Amino acid sequence: MTELPGIVITGGSGRMGQMLINTVLNSDKAKLVGVVDRAGHDWVGQDIGVAMGGAAVGVTVTDDPVQVFAQAQAVIDFTSPAATVEFAGLAAQARAVHVIGTTGLTEDDIAAIGRAARHTRIVRAGNMSLGVNLLVKLTQMVAEALDDDFDIEVIEAHHHHKVDAPSGTALMLGEAAAKGRGVNLNDVSDSGRDGITGARTKGDIGFSAIRGGDIVGEHDVLFAAAGERIVLRHLATDRAIFARGAVKAALWGLDKDPGEYDMFDVLGL
Repeated sequence: MTELPGIVITGGSGRMGQMLINTVLNSDKAKLVGVVDRAGHDWVGQDIGVAMGGAAVGVTVTDDPVQVFAQAQAVIDFTSPAATVEFAGLAAQARAVHVIGTTGLTEDDIAAIGRAARHTRIVRAGNMSLGVNLLVKLTQMVAEALDDDFDIEVIEAHHHHKVDAPSGTALMLGEAAAKGRGVNLNDVSDSGRDGITGARTKGDIGFSAIRGGDIVGEHDVLFAAAGERIVLRHLATDRAIFARGAVKAALWGLDKDPGEYDMFDVLGL
């Protein structure tokens, strides 16, 4: 029988980390071989199953990524920008597929990840769900079809624990709209409005962020002109969709050449 590919989850104690762990444990296509958490966390040294309130599964949480990455074929990483950059280098050394769902990355972070991709396969996306990636494609298509008489606003809502804004998915949608219009998002982005801002600049792509409660993720792309509006919408009600997409990406990347990929590649879009 063919050995199942081994996957390591980083940030195991986080909300997304626990979802990823359960998804891999319940998969018949991969096995959990490691869980990484930050040094000093209470879970380090415990069996991950016990730490999560269940039965032991034979995988001990560690704060040493080097050791467990060496045993893995893939690493799934929804942590912080600084941690992700470090993990990218270590995954490259281990030649493990690195699936990155971390948001809030700077241009310098992305450049560092790009250097790591010379040596391994990196799949990076602001959102791992099929529906969102279809929404991104639709946003680009609509932006291509409409002129700048239509104002574009990306409206996103997430739970009150989320620390970055706009969300990674909102930025994906903004990038898609900008690509459809043939412009650079950095040149036309309009976010963080407060006070007397003046009239909206024609051609800008706006962002509005809502934070509250336990909202998993809601994204609208509004195209608004005089007398009419078009709204594209995606609602996520269960973060398991992101975990399933991340595991799919990890398995997809196993036989690919080193380089940077995204969910469009994984889904054949």
